[in-house]
Amino acid sequence: MVVGTIIGASIFVQPSEITARTGAISVVFLVWAVSGALTLCGALVCAELSSAFPRTGGVYVFLKECFSPAVGFLWGWAMFWSMHSGIIAAIGTVVARYAGTFVPLGDVGIRVVAIGSILALSAVNYVGVRQGAGVQTAFTIGKVAAVGLIIVVGFTLGNRVPEHFVGGATTAVTSPDFLLALVAGLFAFGGWHMVTYAAEETVNPTRTIPLALFIGTAIVTLAYIAMNAVYLYVLPLEQVAKSTRVAADAATALLGPGSAKVMAALVLFSSFGALSGIILAGPRVYYSMAQDGLLFRWLGAVHPTLGTPHRVIVLQAIWSSVLVATGTFRALFTRVVYTEWIFFGLLAVGLFLLRRRKGYSPPYRIWGFPLVPAVFALSCFAIVANQVITDPRESAVGLGMVLLGLPVYYIWLRRNES
Repeated sequence: MVVGTIIGASIFVQPSEITARTGAISVVFLVWAVSGALTLCGALVCAELSSAFPRTGGVYVFLKECFSPAVGFLWGWAMFWSMHSGIIAAIGTVVARYAGTFVPLGDVGIRVVAIGSILALSAVNYVGVRQGAGVQTAFTIGKVAAVGLIIVVGFTLGNRVPEHFVGGATTAVTSPDFLLALVAGLFAFGGWHMVTYAAEETVNPTRTIPLALFIGTAIVTLAYIAMNAVYLYVLPLEQVAKSTRVAADAATALLGPGSAKVMAALVLFSSFGALSGIILAGPRVYYSMAQDGLLFRWLGAVHPTLGTPHRVIVLQAIWSSVLVATGTFRALFTRVVYTEWIFFGLLAVGLFLLRRRKGYSPPYRIWGFPLVPAVFALSCFAIVANQVITDPRESAVGLGMVLLGLPVYYIWLRRNES
């Protein structure tokens, strides 16, 4: 779940944005290493929280227990209407666009294939968690093997000696672009927290989820650094910075123009695998909210024979498909995605609050407390502040969309009381 959800399409395109902002090979590696380290800090925070509260819903449960049901509701509200459904729609569209490499698809065709992918994977997860996890495992093994093959072939057939390894490093690290590059790197690590959503369906979750978060994040960090090493070994720094499809350009440089379709197939395969994990994870949050009375109770039903939260799986599939069909996911997602870092920062703050509570004794306690959660919280709030400063109008719209959930929450409470 951790590896398969994180590794999607980003590592095949995102390195160009980071390289363009840094301007030095050493700083490129520094950005990816720091991104991985910060993600690991966040994963360790979630590891302790999932150990303390091994219940379906993950981040929603943690925010509710650390602060209040209102904060947990805001997370679920933003997830359903924009953040989670938006990323499902976005990755479904990526899958369809790369499918268009092999079968000509117009705009309507891309939307049909994207919706078909979402509905097909939702159907797999509707049938059972074992089936959904099985598909996720198969795609994860396949994509990790493919990444490993790219690394081996790149260093075997490549013969370019990278230039300017150290030059410009000090200037790049101290410039505002370094933080922007770091945000791009952290975006490529997105999805690490989703494994916590299915805690009650996980064998021995108090041990399994912390291990999964730690090992999965470490594997992805090593894979990302190695992939960037291949890109910069095969292509000049300037070409990596300007490329819009760096993985395909690296494959073309190594194996010729015919390899572009092979790389397109890999991106398609990797994106489809990430989509599978994201579709599996989301309904567990909505199910937990319905169980707590924060959504219609009938949405919290479990299928009598399949044992899955079938109604919320259908609801998620319908709304994500609507976002694809209308194209509105682009505006929703880009405006709201930064707000998830507010919630991640709150998770780290919540850990400090929990440590003060009597009777708090989780089986797993984070290594490096209080430094690790403090660093992660400050990083999260720095990302949010940077977004607000660079794009105040869109940031305000996105934050307003999330905060709109507060009056809905209190209206819902009043309805339940009456």
